[in-house]
Amino acid sequence: MEKLVSSWNNVQTVPEKYIFPPEKRPGNVTFNASKSIPVIDLEAIAISQDRDATIQKILKAGQDYGFFQVINHGVAEDLMNDAMSVFKEFFELPEDDKTSFYCEDATRNNHCMLYTSSLLYATEDVHLWRDNLRNSCHPLEECIQHWPEKPTRYRHVVGAYATEVKKLAATILELLCEGLGLESGHFGGKLSEIPSLLVNHYPPCPDPSLTLGVSEHCDPNLITILQQDSDVFGLQVLKNGEWIGVEPISNAFVVNMGYQMQLTC
Repeated sequence: MEKLVSSWNNVQTVPEKYIFPPEKRPGNVTFNASKSIPVIDLEAIAISQDRDATIQKILKAGQDYGFFQVINHGVAEDLMNDAMSVFKEFFELPEDDKTSFYCEDATRNNHCMLYTSSLLYATEDVHLWRDNLRNSCHPLEECIQHWPEKPTRYRHVVGAYATEVKKLAATILELLCEGLGLESGHFGGKLSEIPSLLVNHYPPCPDPSLTLGVSEHCDPNLITILQQDSDVFGLQVLKNGEWIGVEPISNAFVVNMGYQMQLTC
C-alpha cells in the first residue's frame, strides 16, 4: 500500500523510478486545450432529420480524430458530479480501508482492484504517476457486491453511474450501426458489454515535467467513454503527428474509438 502515490504526503521530489527518459518526458511544454475536437449534441437524435446529421458528425469525427465529445447525452449532471466526488472520497480514505482491494496480479479475477502505475508494476522500467481503481461491471448485480463499502454511498452512486453510462454507450453504438450500414444491434451482446469502469487518480506531482500519468496508447475495445475532471487538464489526442489537448467541457463525455471499431470501419 505504500506504493500508492495517493498515500504519499508532502513529496518534494519525483522518485527516480517515476522519472521518464528525456525523450519520453512531457517537459515544460504547455499544451493548450483545443476546441478542434468535435462536440456533438445528442439531443438532436430524437428527430429523424437531425438524427441523420448527428450520425454523419459522429462518423466524420471518428475518421478525422478517433475522438469526439458528447453533450446532452442523458446522464444526469448530479449523477456525474456525485460519481466524481465519491471516487475522490475513496482515494482520500485511510489506508486500512483500501488495503483489501490492493492487487498487482493481472491474472486474478477480482471484481475490484486497486493498484498503482499499472498491473506491470513489478517488471516495468518506469512507473506512471497515478493510482487506478478498476471496478468490474458485468454482471453488475454480482460485481457490485464486491465493490468498496466505504464511502457508504459508493455502491449506490457508482452502480447508478455505470448503468447510465452503459445506456449511453449502447446509444452511440446504435448510431454507429446506422451510419455504417450495419444491422441494428450489430454491436450488441458481448461486444457492447462494459467489462469494467476504471478510475485514474493523479495526485499532485512536485515536477510534472519529469513523469507521466498515462503513456500514449490506443484502447483495444470498441469505444471508451471518459469523463474528464473539469479541474485537471491533461488528455491529449495525436493527430497528424501533433498532440492536441482535449478541452474539458462541463458535463460532457469524451468518446474514444478503439482498435475493434477501427477494424469494423
